[in-house]
Amino acid sequence: MSDEVIVAAEALRALIHEIVRHGGSAAAECKIVSNHLVGANLAGHDSHGVGIVPTYVINLENKLLIPNTEVATVRDDGAFLQFDGGKGYGQRVAAEAMQAAIDRCWDTGIVAMTLKNAHHIGRVGTYGEMAVEAGFISLHFVNVTDHFEIVAPHRGSDARFGTNPVCIAMPTSDPAEPIILDMATSKVAMGKLRVANNAGTRLADGIVIDADGAPTNDPGVMFREPKGALLPFAEHKGYGLALMAELMSGALSGGGTIQPGNERLEGIINTMTAIVLDPARLGDVGWINAEVDAMADFVKASPPVDPALPVLVPGEPERLSRAARNANGVPLDRESWEQLLGAGETLGLARSEALAIAGLA
Repeated sequence: MSDEVIVAAEALRALIHEIVRHGGSAAAECKIVSNHLVGANLAGHDSHGVGIVPTYVINLENKLLIPNTEVATVRDDGAFLQFDGGKGYGQRVAAEAMQAAIDRCWDTGIVAMTLKNAHHIGRVGTYGEMAVEAGFISLHFVNVTDHFEIVAPHRGSDARFGTNPVCIAMPTSDPAEPIILDMATSKVAMGKLRVANNAGTRLADGIVIDADGAPTNDPGVMFREPKGALLPFAEHKGYGLALMAELMSGALSGGGTIQPGNERLEGIINTMTAIVLDPARLGDVGWINAEVDAMADFVKASPPVDPALPVLVPGEPERLSRAARNANGVPLDRESWEQLLGAGETLGLARSEALAIAGLA
């Protein structure tokens, strides 16, 4: 038996749609969640893709994820918008909050939007993509509150943060090729360790430490007690950015930070602060886009150290991955696939039916 399963993107969407439906979601919500999760896999961000569904099923059972919940407005004050996700599917409530910020930005030119109490919002770059599709720039800070700590601070020996992603999205003259920086402030996303652990893959040096603070290559230290910790990227720089993401999202949204005075039920509750900006309020959009294009071209013209690995700008790796995976299917390691089928069975979706939907019967 192969260690990898390949599923066509459309079939994988149909399978996730059906699993989410068995979890109690209406059709529109199923579509949002399945499109987002499979979209993350297509973009090469398997850490935020369909492999997280078994965790969602656990959270459904524990009432830490509430289906069919729409975002609720907490404050509407011109360029300032605040929302509460009500522990609904983050892919839905974050998209609703982001769309409201985009709609308002047409009037105000800049919007500061916060979201609290949202179940796992997924790949943050998705919300940056929403902004650039409207011709806007966006900046996003995200934390996790209702969860155990994952990332150690610089010079620390145990975890004190989540992976606290930061995203910056900027249009170019080609709407199909925006520049989107979407990154965890840890060296890798936690989901990448889940994928590595499921696949039995060792990690590169310098990514995790064990429960004693010693370096290790074993992703399993994050999935057993006592847990180890991920390390921040770039030492003190990544740590500093992680702290600021924690404060910008958790404190400004009202959702709270991961500090132990706040309740933790071991769900995945995110907060997000997003700033959406209309560049037309600051200058000629044609000139701005031309300058962005020229800088991107200048950077990419640097002769690569390895000719097989040319210089790319943020957003290009995702576009290349989408092209390849739309053509060839989405690869999943065998353990993640079995966990996905098991999650469906937990909700009443028979394995035989799941395989048929996935085109693997």
